Amino acid sequence: MLIVSQGGGAGGRLPEWISIGLLAGSVPRDVIDDAVRAFGRQARRSDGKLPPHVVVYLVMALALFADDDYEEAITRLSEPLERWGCWDRAWEVPTTSAITQARKRLGSEPLAEIFDRITEPVAEQLTRGAWLGPRRLVSIDGMEWDLPDTESNAEAFGRSGTAANPSAFPKARVLTLVETGSRAPIGAAIGPIAGKRAGEQTLAFHLFERLEEDMLLLADRGFFGFEQWCAAAGTGADLLWRVGDTLTLPLVADLPDGSYLSLVYSPRLNTAARGRLLEDARAGREVDPAAARVVRVVEYEVPDRGTDAERELICLITTITDHTNAPAPLLAHAYHQRWEHEQSNDDLKTALRGPGRILRSKSPDLVRQELYGYLLTHYAISALICRAATEADIDPDRVKFTRTLRIVRRRVADPAAISP
Repeated sequence: MLIVSQGGGAGGRLPEWISIGLLAGSVPRDVIDDAVRAFGRQARRSDGKLPPHVVVYLVMALALFADDDYEEAITRLSEPLERWGCWDRAWEVPTTSAITQARKRLGSEPLAEIFDRITEPVAEQLTRGAWLGPRRLVSIDGMEWDLPDTESNAEAFGRSGTAANPSAFPKARVLTLVETGSRAPIGAAIGPIAGKRAGEQTLAFHLFERLEEDMLLLADRGFFGFEQWCAAAGTGADLLWRVGDTLTLPLVADLPDGSYLSLVYSPRLNTAARGRLLEDARAGREVDPAAARVVRVVEYEVPDRGTDAERELICLITTITDHTNAPAPLLAHAYHQRWEHEQSNDDLKTALRGPGRILRSKSPDLVRQELYGYLLTHYAISALICRAATEADIDPDRVKFTRTLRIVRRRVADPAAISP
């Protein structure tokens, strides 16, 4: 729906009225104004057609209406006001060039600040599928976005593939921290696809600071590294990560639920040093946390997945070393909630953006701005779904994102949806 922004009124200028109800409900005007002021991006003219808060909502609308051009998107936001007799006759729909310049003036930093401020967990205690006991399930995963083929985008983000066979378009890497119960992104890091320290493990450090002590972080096997493990565990959150079969996990002690205690080591340690630490751990002596960490290992197979020969052993490590606190079967079940993150990525890239579509922005700063617009819009819709599902006492994954998106798109231009 579309609602009147704070500060608007029957005699106010049209730009003060423009906002999208769903999006403005999740991204309040005062948060936008604070972020704009923090980076010195206030409007230079009091009579401008595109003040900063309008540009923020417009960037979100560009994500909501990925098939529309600039002028059509802003027309969708202003048309309901005309039907209600709230139209400022002196205001005209800005041109594409004017909108592009307004986006450049705003930049990406305010959008990143807004995203960091408003994206918080939305699942409640009664939200189904959101918790393992007292621990809120969250997950980390990455995705790639095709960008317009400009020299500046290629230089800033790079291309996937090899030098002899590069990808057709430059690509940005986006890593998100998602609340698995709601599928809402509650943290994001944007980086290049190629070059030094361009991988997911590097970007992950930017997201660990978003973790809280009541969370259980799920991660696939591409994220494990001793440094990453220690950094994430240092936040106080618990971890449940899948690891590959190349990681050696020596037995420290067997546990009654079928799991066992083991050690993960700093890669700087030689074989002799690892052996001494293992002896200390088996004897019940403390080990230096800078050199090794005690973990609990849960191994299992999914019985209905392929033939006996096709099944793979799934190996998880966790910071929850007390098996009575979270038995192995519960941890295995909780880990498979990580697939909700895959669905969240699909909702964002396929349903919201559209399959095979590249972004609009031809410069790196506007690429980042546009990506935060997508993330904010995705957060708003996911939060709406979670609240509705919790109220109906069903798991949020039973509410179709695509169907909700269609309803939201229809209602934006519906004058009856303007809030009183």
